[in-house]
Amino acid sequence: MTAPSLQDRFAGHIGQLLGPDFPADIALAVSGGGDSMAMLYLAHNWAHVFGVRLWVVTIDHGLRSESAAEAAMVAAECAAMGHPHATLRWHWDGTGNLQDAARTARLELIDRWRQGIGHVLFAHTRDDVAETFLMRLARGSGVEGLSAMASARKVTPHFGARPGIAPADITAADLPPASGAGARGDGFGFRLVRPLLQETRADLRHYLTTFGGKWVDDPSNDDLRFDRVQARHAMAALTPLGLTADRLADTASRLARSRDALAARARDVAARVVQEGTAHGIATGQLLFARDGFAGVERDTQLRLLAAALQWVANAPYRPRATALEALLDRLLSGGGGTLHGCEVRAERDHLRVFREFGALAGVISVVGQDAAWDMAWSVSGPDIAGLAIRALGTDGWAQIPEKPADAPPFHAARSLPAVFDGDRLIACRALGFGPAHAVSFCPRGGRFAASGFSH
Repeated sequence: MTAPSLQDRFAGHIGQLLGPDFPADIALAVSGGGDSMAMLYLAHNWAHVFGVRLWVVTIDHGLRSESAAEAAMVAAECAAMGHPHATLRWHWDGTGNLQDAARTARLELIDRWRQGIGHVLFAHTRDDVAETFLMRLARGSGVEGLSAMASARKVTPHFGARPGIAPADITAADLPPASGAGARGDGFGFRLVRPLLQETRADLRHYLTTFGGKWVDDPSNDDLRFDRVQARHAMAALTPLGLTADRLADTASRLARSRDALAARARDVAARVVQEGTAHGIATGQLLFARDGFAGVERDTQLRLLAAALQWVANAPYRPRATALEALLDRLLSGGGGTLHGCEVRAERDHLRVFREFGALAGVISVVGQDAAWDMAWSVSGPDIAGLAIRALGTDGWAQIPEKPADAPPFHAARSLPAVFDGDRLIACRALGFGPAHAVSFCPRGGRFAASGFSH
């Protein structure tokens, strides 16, 4: 029996990830490197058969003089194939880790560009899975970090209205559709899809060479200052020991199955020991852990629940670092508390309360029209609030509420609740039953906590 071709395998992966009712429009993130150009050619052939419109986007990070020409090469190939292409330019401010900042910027820019498209294809490969495994191993990661990256996941770079892109920072003949059932997009993030996770970088290069495809080699892929390049070189040294890219990727896949089983256990425990906080009938965006129930489960589940709670309350896409998480858990189990990941956790009489750290909200202010988003998690709307400000309640707002509801959070947790102000005067804090009935809703990235995956 003849083995399926790369094109057939690609079609099969796409069918599993997006089928059977494919969206009418799909976006592709294409840098010009070999992996993403192979994905572009494969997707072109697939889309021609299934009648799907492709929209291609390239991020020009502006870090190398050749990047503009590389984006132009991708644009020319797309024009030859009949696909619209956009180049989005990023301007690094020079702060933080460059590669982390570039990854975050890529998702944010794509989210701002995609309009109503709900699925964006990325060209991560089996080699990327193996390299990530080594990088996470070097950091001392556990099952969570060592598990293979997901073939599809929801990302939410922006909450609510997405900012536009300055005209000088985009080159595009056409923009994707703003809405429509065919795109299956929404205003809150997109589905990141990786159809090449089972393919090797070598097979993709062979495909490009055989069919005369174009691509460029980024010199930063040989720059040993970057962790991923160091991991790539380390794999070459480890191969004689049997630690090949395939072996590492297989191990990461097995760990992903273990992660999923542990997540199922955490969901079961969460249903019994965790509840979402409310006050005056309004969601507070806080979580309450029954202390006795939480203390009685195994440590891995405790860590998993605590990490998920911090992510959920802070609306953060990534887990906190393992060392800091373990230290916080130890303090909680001994009756203390602490701050981590933009949250504060305190041991109360019967519960552990997880809430937004007030200090992390300093300067987080929204000036609203008829509605507004605040702190990437709250939607506030109502009559006569145009020009007013939304910020954390704080000590000054708390002092302006003469009578607090019986079920109000304690002061240390209440002061980070969203409140509407006119200058220094408190207008409304609905969770504490104060002021006119402005609609306030907490909108976490992952939906209700009970539905969280506890695995990212």
